[in-house]
Amino acid sequence: MSEKVERTEDRLADFTRDRRILLLSLMALLIGCVSAFVAYALVWLISVITSLAFYQRFSAQVLSPDHNTLGPFVVVVPVIGGLFIGLMARYGSEKIRGHGIPEALEAILFGRSRMSPKVAVLKPLSSAISIGTGGPFGAEGPIIMTGGAVGSLFAQMFHLSAAERRTLLVAGAAAGMSAIFAAPVSAVLLAVELLLFEWRPRSFIPVTVASVMAAVLRVPLLGAGPIFPVRAHDALGAEGLFITLLVGIAAGLASGLLTALVYGFEDLFERLPIHWMWWPAIGGLFVGLGGYFDPRVLGVGYGTIHSLLTGEVVGAALVGLLIGKSLVWSIALGSGTSGGVLAPLLMMGGALGALASRYIPIGDAGLWAAIGMAAMMGGTMRSPLTAMVFTLELTSDFKLFPALLVGCVAAYAVTVLLLRRSILTEKVARRGFHITREYSVDPLAVLRVGEVMDKEPPVVPASMKVTELSDRIAHRDPQLSRRQGIAVVDDEGQLVGIITRGDVLRAIEQGADGNTTVIDAGSRQLVVTYPDELLGEAVTKMLRNDIGRLPVVSRDDPRRLLGYLGRASVMAARLRRLEEEHVREHGLSFNAT
Repeated sequence: MSEKVERTEDRLADFTRDRRILLLSLMALLIGCVSAFVAYALVWLISVITSLAFYQRFSAQVLSPDHNTLGPFVVVVPVIGGLFIGLMARYGSEKIRGHGIPEALEAILFGRSRMSPKVAVLKPLSSAISIGTGGPFGAEGPIIMTGGAVGSLFAQMFHLSAAERRTLLVAGAAAGMSAIFAAPVSAVLLAVELLLFEWRPRSFIPVTVASVMAAVLRVPLLGAGPIFPVRAHDALGAEGLFITLLVGIAAGLASGLLTALVYGFEDLFERLPIHWMWWPAIGGLFVGLGGYFDPRVLGVGYGTIHSLLTGEVVGAALVGLLIGKSLVWSIALGSGTSGGVLAPLLMMGGALGALASRYIPIGDAGLWAAIGMAAMMGGTMRSPLTAMVFTLELTSDFKLFPALLVGCVAAYAVTVLLLRRSILTEKVARRGFHITREYSVDPLAVLRVGEVMDKEPPVVPASMKVTELSDRIAHRDPQLSRRQGIAVVDDEGQLVGIITRGDVLRAIEQGADGNTTVIDAGSRQLVVTYPDELLGEAVTKMLRNDIGRLPVVSRDDPRRLLGYLGRASVMAARLRRLEEEHVREHGLSFNAT
């Protein structure tokens, strides 16, 4: 006869459920609309500044700086742009320096998701000037920070918690990226992998709403995707996937080198005996020199990225593009100017993949360029799922799904093993903050109080004198000396209070006489927990009431004492997780259930 399994009373759910998700989703819908128009304004501004700087005419037509006819004067244009950015950063807001995503991370994790209106205006303007005057950057970092600022400012207009502000900040950031690249899915994945630091419906659903809304509005504003359409490739077999693994490893090594280059140049700029306001102009000088020798390194470079994907860039031109773009981008980014990292990573990864295709007997240059792009992005940003889906959304080459997965994860593995931080989190770490990007379930959110509580708690009758209890504790009574708190019960064994060692000491110091009982010295106003309650909820009660222990009682009868929960029990739950991580067991167990 099978044993009857006792069922635990269950009041819990897989996810935290809150109807405010609906309110946040409605707010995110509006933020997605605004972020789409902000993305359109940024693209328009970059196009206008590019036309003025390189072609001396006012036009919103999307033009690439690599067709300019300025000759040697092309060196001056990025320098002028750098001067403007330095002035804006010094006299406007220093937060516009950098590539945008680290600043968004800092605001989310350490600034209670608050951004200023000044950043919302100056960041896109400075980035448009930087990219429009030839800066070798992408628009995704600036639009992520600007969209995040839009979401944060909108949230600050309402009575919201810091967690809800974070959701709307990230919703604006994802919407901006979705509008720029026509990539709503990867924008949401980027939010999950890099910005939200959680996987909860309360944030995932509103962020998705904002991203999809921005993608819908992108069509009439900027056109439909994909922005880099290519001829579909056939799926790779076992041999192709093995080669993809090798390309991913190479991209991971290159990612580490790029990260070292960026921060190596940043360290060199730190040693200059001049104010940081002038650094972007110096970085602009090197950008101009690079643009003079190879104009393809200037600007966002979408045309060059598309050429790599279609296999139009070959031979020595690939070597020049890879080296030139890597150097000017690293120097410019190290100078503290304003611009994003994503588009440059696509170009450099594409050049690396196309260069490797010369020695690969399978596929063409365009195929390996796509794999190189995804792997470089996944390794450098340590967001492999985002990189994989992003490449698919940019190209619509969906048969490459398995190959992109292998390449991105291989590059990701290399950079995780070789580098302590990514190119994004290193910037935050240099400002004195630490970020961990590992998502795991907190044991306090899984274990119930009944699983770790002391089921035989020490108790004393309410009529016991304080002096007697003090003597028993002093003589190390095995029942009473092992806990800081002791439950007080009446003649019927019902819980009526709790007394701690601190209560005993205070009563004695205040001259308690022989008639003072433990219930007089202890507390009758009890904060309790229940055996079916999560440990996290019980710990929250401790923190809010500034206490270190809780009686465990029955929900049906709050005076029926079932156990005792103290700090040691909570630490034991943490220890259980630590043992699961680090204690290695031998042999195959045949007794496992």
